[in-house]
Amino acid sequence: MTAPIRVLVCDDQALIRTGFATIIDAQPDMEVVGECGDGRAAVDLARRLSPDIVVMDVRMPVLDGIEATRLLAGAGVEHPVKVLVVTTFNLDEYVYEALRAGAGGFLLKDAPPAQLLHGIRTVATGAALLAPEVTRQLVGRYASRIRPTEGTPDDTALTPRELEVLRLIADGQSNSEIAATLVISQETVKTYVSRILTKLGLRDRVQAVVYAYRRGLVT
Repeated sequence: MTAPIRVLVCDDQALIRTGFATIIDAQPDMEVVGECGDGRAAVDLARRLSPDIVVMDVRMPVLDGIEATRLLAGAGVEHPVKVLVVTTFNLDEYVYEALRAGAGGFLLKDAPPAQLLHGIRTVATGAALLAPEVTRQLVGRYASRIRPTEGTPDDTALTPRELEVLRLIADGQSNSEIAATLVISQETVKTYVSRILTKLGLRDRVQAVVYAYRRGLVT
């Protein structure tokens, strides 16, 4: 049997933390290995318990979720831990910073249980999870902060089809949705995504979204 996904739940609201833990522990392929109420405790517990993934709140005492994510999953971390950030719409700006800090994805706190569980399974496998509605809200509200970097995008690095796929990724589309949009197979989409990440030196789809917006490839 495959070992269950080991999850650490971090949220300063005990009711939400307990609710998440109850839902997660009820799954045959998951187990909650720890709970905590602040970012510093999350970092300490993660280093001690070695979970497969941390479900991380953003606004917390002692150390916020953004800095905790950076310490657990940011560039240069020797043994990075996958992080799934949970937030609300009025924290969009913080979500963007959390993604830059290394989070593997994010969801809304009021997402249904099935979406939370899907998010945990997705990020735990090394893939990235983007909630399309949050992505659009984030970009719409903070467009002034997400400006193209100096210079022009390196259009020669990607083929026209790869650029098209990148724009659809940035729009929050899943592989199956991209396949339907472009009328190609999901395997072909996976190949394009892999090539895009390799050519641009990106870790995952989350970084691809940030790259696309910062480079002005989407509006």
